[in-house]
Amino acid sequence: MSNNIPLAWAQEWLATPKQQYINGEWVDGASAESWAVKNPANGETLCSFPIADADQVEQTAAIANQRHQAGSWSKVSRTERANLLREIARLIRENVEKLALLETLPNGKLFSESMADDIPTCADIFDYYAGWTDKYYGETSPVEDGFLNYTLQEPVGVCGLIAPWNFPLYQASLKIAPALAMGNTVIIKPSEYTPLTTIFLMELIDRELDIPAGVLNMLLTDGKNANQLTLSHNVHKVSFTGSTGVGRKIVQNSGASNLKAATLELGGKSPCIFFEDTPDLDGAIDRAFTVMFSHKGEKCSEPTRFLIHDSIYDYVLDKLITKAEAIKCGDPLAEGVDQGPQCNEVQFNKIMEYIEIGKTEANLVAGGYADTEGDNANGFFIRPTIFSDVDPNARIAQEEIFGPVLSCIRFNTTEEAVAIANSTEYGLAAGIYTADVSRAHRVAEQLDAGMLFINRYGCYGLAAPFGGFKQSGWGKEMAIHSLASYTKNKGVWVYYGDA
Repeated sequence: MSNNIPLAWAQEWLATPKQQYINGEWVDGASAESWAVKNPANGETLCSFPIADADQVEQTAAIANQRHQAGSWSKVSRTERANLLREIARLIRENVEKLALLETLPNGKLFSESMADDIPTCADIFDYYAGWTDKYYGETSPVEDGFLNYTLQEPVGVCGLIAPWNFPLYQASLKIAPALAMGNTVIIKPSEYTPLTTIFLMELIDRELDIPAGVLNMLLTDGKNANQLTLSHNVHKVSFTGSTGVGRKIVQNSGASNLKAATLELGGKSPCIFFEDTPDLDGAIDRAFTVMFSHKGEKCSEPTRFLIHDSIYDYVLDKLITKAEAIKCGDPLAEGVDQGPQCNEVQFNKIMEYIEIGKTEANLVAGGYADTEGDNANGFFIRPTIFSDVDPNARIAQEEIFGPVLSCIRFNTTEEAVAIANSTEYGLAAGIYTADVSRAHRVAEQLDAGMLFINRYGCYGLAAPFGGFKQSGWGKEMAIHSLASYTKNKGVWVYYGDA
């Protein structure tokens, strides 16, 4: 175990009360129900807290709306907004090991993954959007002589931000930073399974930074009570990352309430196509395998379907099996471990059910069972699982599993590969490996996905939009594209012709 993991500090911090942050104050959840945050590696309770009930959620929304109407944040200068976001970035960098540990403990991802990927990027997100506070312009429109038309970009209002459990602080940051940059008031609702990093960051902000009360609020609650955020007339925009089923419910609730705006980053069943001329085939296999199985396969954009040309299919499959069998599951804080536990029991059971379905639909060639012997006995560990010769219409090839389960599918022609790739209800991402530049561009145009990766699956950057098509969601996160969803575009006409 690394000496840089602050376990003693975490034990002390976890023993302190965990509360809601509403209107600049720490208060207990109003519900009689409590939630226990568990460590999925061993089943132990990390901490527990009373959750917010629907009435407390609505009261928080009303407070945030009052602060918005009063201009508590929107009237703060753009320079001050930018400075605050940069200070949040500083706090994250100064506490990266603590945040990484709090990210790993309830989620189960490797501490090294939290340190290398998740937490440092959170700081970058706040720095990135700090730079946008004074650069998201309105425009003038070419209208007839005697008139001037210009647009104003105004804050949308109260933003209800619902973050998932797979990338807890990263996803929270992707929502909080642009919302605050554009002058909105915020209610962040972290997943009840993985709220620790958000709680700790809110404590740091409250203790060290000066932000008006009611501008940045945090609710600790479950999905049932958080539903009030999507129904409330005091909430003007919802940003949600999670399942497509919940995304549909949010759309329904928006229509039943005040037609609030919604950004939805939902499910995926992304293909990765290996053509017969894949350059550096071994390197491509290594990269695609890593992206697929890192973070225990709990990623919406992972390539869960490998479409492999028949001429290289057996070679690729053999390599994948070898790599899967070499993976060591175990304590995500321990040295030498390659894969931690699934985040929670519900997800563990869902994945295991799909594995059993897969056994009736295709050939199981790797994994396919829970790795819960010895030191792993009380955890939610699942071996990296690979199915071969999967029918493109099989359930394991069509439905999002959200775990370490890969479907390998043969194809012979480019047209067949494109048809298979586009054959699901999802359209988040897709990968293409080929040495033929013309084919790469041609196939990229034909694939119905919001993000395309050519010859390196999984390329992300804050200046590039993230989001999918079809039932993978609405709108984009990251880059300038996310800012439109946190603003209202107001057109203004001025007449200066003869009276």
